[in-house]
Amino acid sequence: MRWTRAAGRGLLAATVVLAGYAGPGSPAGGGPAEPVPRTGGRGPVTLVTAGDLTDYLDPVLEDWNRAHPGEEATLMELPDSADETRAQMVTGLRSGSSRFDVLNIDVAWTSEFAAAGWIAPVAPGRFPLEAFLRPVVDTATFGGRLYAVPYVTNAGLLYYRADVLAVEGERPPRTWGELERLAREVAPQHGLDGYAGQFLPYEGLTANATEAVRSAGGSFLGDEGATVTADSGATAEGLAFLADGVREGWIPEESLTWKEEESRQAFQDGRLLFLRNWPYVYALAGGEGSKVAGRFEVVPLPGPDGPGVSVLGGSNLAVSSRSRHPETAAGLIAYLTGEQVQRRVLTEGALPPVRESLYSDPELVRDFPHLPTLRESVLAAEPRPKSPRYDQVSLVVQAVVHDAMAGRQTPRQAVARLVRELRSVAGED
Repeated sequence: MRWTRAAGRGLLAATVVLAGYAGPGSPAGGGPAEPVPRTGGRGPVTLVTAGDLTDYLDPVLEDWNRAHPGEEATLMELPDSADETRAQMVTGLRSGSSRFDVLNIDVAWTSEFAAAGWIAPVAPGRFPLEAFLRPVVDTATFGGRLYAVPYVTNAGLLYYRADVLAVEGERPPRTWGELERLAREVAPQHGLDGYAGQFLPYEGLTANATEAVRSAGGSFLGDEGATVTADSGATAEGLAFLADGVREGWIPEESLTWKEEESRQAFQDGRLLFLRNWPYVYALAGGEGSKVAGRFEVVPLPGPDGPGVSVLGGSNLAVSSRSRHPETAAGLIAYLTGEQVQRRVLTEGALPPVRESLYSDPELVRDFPHLPTLRESVLAAEPRPKSPRYDQVSLVVQAVVHDAMAGRQTPRQAVARLVRELRSVAGED
């Protein structure tokens, strides 16, 4: 799930050095590293990121470089795809290379990278964590320690055709039942499909499935990946919400092939009544050439009996265990997570910042009307399953949920398969 890349466009998987991190830790892949010493380690650093599609990072780093001669930060951009970015980062980290200083990693990778010893713990007191939106800090922890600093956040939102609901005298849905009724009854009257998300078997489906399961009160894993918790009626209820939608037709079958951009385009072209997607869609759907500009709004995702649960997207800045200049790296992270740059993350990068005060700033709310709703969604959001083997966990969830949505398994059968395959990943068998 491309965190924000503005979920398809602004995902930054950056590599930068983190202040407060130790120098070389344990060998790559050899387990958690020790904290980086607080002294020494100053010099040039490298910030690695998946493609910066908005080009806002270059001027941000130019400002840093002017103020820090001898400690210049160089931007290294990896492929735009989150999967390719992760693959290239992992290859470099496994080799023990010191070419990375700080990793701006998808929040779902923190546990894996920490457990492998590729990133070192950071001293919480070195960063103003109390100024961040509360749930985002949890995405940067593993084993009771802070391994990164939140940089960008994200949460799923429900986009809806406000003009259509107004004509029908309907309010935006707060529950699954209301969403289903409107998607089934109102959408066809206006030549629209009902509801869609990101349902191709990739990271986006893991996010959508986790939201549905968590909204129903279920879960996939506990104890940071050590325990499988999927065997519950709540998990089956969450999967049934998605599978029944396809079977009953209010989720179009075509959406089983959609990622962020395909689903965004369908909504923007005026083909959907409801869409689950990331905040980046707001500006694009309201922009020039959009058929729904001025005709849509957003609300938090619904759940079975009221507001549901979104998963947290975004990226965290983590220090490479092999960084040669951890003090400079830490300083760069402090700069990137400071209020001034966080404001630019939003205004120039179109990415949701992690500092809570920005969500109630009158000027920003005027320019970004969805900020209060996004804040509400982030505060109610939860991380994706934590696991040192997160990549394998996600592959299992994607495959099983897609089969259930495609009608190849019932939700109950899907739960049994999830339990079996996740136990294998977790090493319970």
